[in-house]
Amino acid sequence: MSQKYATRAEDYSKWYNDLISRADLAEHSDVKGMMVIKPYGYAIWENMRDILDAKFKETGHQNAYFPLLIPKSYLSKEASHIEGFAKECAVVTHYRLMSDPNGGGVIVDPSAKLEEELIVRPTSETIIWNSYKKWIQSYRDLPILINQWANVVRWEMKTRLFLRTSEFLWQEGHTAHATKEEAIKETEQMLDVYAEFAETYMAMPVIKGHKTESERFAGADDTYCIESMMQDGKALQAGTSHFLGQNFAKAFDVKYSDAQGKLEYVWATSWGVSTRLMGALIMTHSDDEGLVLPPALAPIQVVIVPIYRTDEELQLINDAVAKITAELKDLKVKVKYDSDDQKRPGWKFAEHEAKGVPVRLAIGPRDLANGVVEIARRDTKEKYAMNIDNIGHSIVELLADIQSNLFQRAIQFRKENMHEVDTYEEFKTQLEKVGGFYLAHWDGTKETEAKIKEETKATIRCIPIGIPSETGRCMVTGAPSKGRVVFAKAY
Repeated sequence: MSQKYATRAEDYSKWYNDLISRADLAEHSDVKGMMVIKPYGYAIWENMRDILDAKFKETGHQNAYFPLLIPKSYLSKEASHIEGFAKECAVVTHYRLMSDPNGGGVIVDPSAKLEEELIVRPTSETIIWNSYKKWIQSYRDLPILINQWANVVRWEMKTRLFLRTSEFLWQEGHTAHATKEEAIKETEQMLDVYAEFAETYMAMPVIKGHKTESERFAGADDTYCIESMMQDGKALQAGTSHFLGQNFAKAFDVKYSDAQGKLEYVWATSWGVSTRLMGALIMTHSDDEGLVLPPALAPIQVVIVPIYRTDEELQLINDAVAKITAELKDLKVKVKYDSDDQKRPGWKFAEHEAKGVPVRLAIGPRDLANGVVEIARRDTKEKYAMNIDNIGHSIVELLADIQSNLFQRAIQFRKENMHEVDTYEEFKTQLEKVGGFYLAHWDGTKETEAKIKEETKATIRCIPIGIPSETGRCMVTGAPSKGRVVFAKAY
């Protein structure tokens, strides 16, 4: 723990990578661009997954599973979809290996070439809609509300753990509806589910909005998103929900017979979040000492460290800790007693701080004599004594306060780094100096959007939902604008 690590101010990118290593979350694998998610990192992802899965089921969705490999011809059926993913696809061309006759291990059997290449799924719209064609005949078969937890592959040249890897874990919802209105309602509902999860559980404020036409999901009529601000002022797209119109229904000829017997194309949505949320969680709250976790997602919410010199003192502490842990577990608090006698207390303190455990509880013989324990909050680094009597309820209240504090702190940071600009020069100057989010007028053209991206590396993160409409003039061209949009540099 004495190793020198980069700070956020010194090197934000190295700080991020160092933190993932210090907190034991993940590591690069020997397959370029792919990662190993280690047990502690996976435990955080499992907490995210379980909460989201329950929310999906509360809104009427069911889990299913579809194949990892997709026939190439399926991707060819929806033109804009394949155009959007073609450069990222991993392709399976053969189905067998054989011993190298020259003694070099194994080689691809040249006689085992597939008649049709298979694509490792970059997303599953095509193979799922091929199934929906068999499942849907009548309006009575609708809606279909399916979610899949899976991995996908999108080949990346420049990778960063959790944020951009060639393989990642995610969920992808795919729904089919009888009407446009119902499909749009579904798209909006799932965006709200994502936003509520991000703010309530991740303690990460988000801006809900629409993507521009240039930034939409390939094959969608409209893409809704949630955008969050990281501590370096950059944006991170934390989730998307897509209104697919009838594009995939037409591509796969999926029709239903309505109540009058008339054949109609089905309306569709898809929506998803991924292990990218892990990167968002890290960069929203963590500090130079390591990971900072909101209690709602922490695998360990409270760690207890004994401070003792003799076996007799340890036994007294063990007896007290047994009562405390039982009380906390009854209240559904995730508690760990770190009784490892091979590590000194100072080492344990640093380890649990690096792993972002929200509350550390230290207890020694003097504390027992006084009927207290020492509490250390990870979010504020405050230390103080807490009475052992009724400690369970006190800890529950403390965890709730930490969760709230992290959210309010992130809200305040975003507020301080949200700028409203009216001229392009002001935008470029401010962006270069301080980063952050910029509310500015845009004329709605792809040409202006592309110019800004090329000259500043900033993109339109979203056309925000819920802010008052305000007509004005585009900061670049001076042409009329219907309202301000959110610009930022992004991950």
